[in-house]
Amino acid sequence: MVVSLSDYVRLRELVEDHALAEELERAIVIPSDRIPKDVVTMNSRLIYSDESTGMTREVELVYPDEADHVTGRVSVLAPVGCALLGLSVGQSIDWDLQGGKVHRLRVERVLSQSLHSGTESAAVETC
Repeated sequence: MVVSLSDYVRLRELVEDHALAEELERAIVIPSDRIPKDVVTMNSRLIYSDESTGMTREVELVYPDEADHVTGRVSVLAPVGCALLGLSVGQSIDWDLQGGKVHRLRVERVLSQSLHSGTESAAVETC
């Protein structure tokens, strides 16, 4: 897992016993300017497809207090947000749904990585 220092600190404060906590325990901290542009980071806008249903969706990965289902802003602590964080274009991950269903999510395109001035963005491999 790769994560920037600033997002690592912020995410560690949020995760407690969340599945993302285990991934952060193994994190490698790097500067944001070394994170490839095709990796899903915090504040990335991306298009992903559900290979199980054929549906495609555009979302922005955000912190929980910024989430808004109506505008497509998905919390990193939501199961889909945790699943997408750190994937690069072309990568897929199995996403377990309630009731035992499994969907395969694939990152089709990273539209933007909105790095905030003076801060860094995170990239982690998977949840």
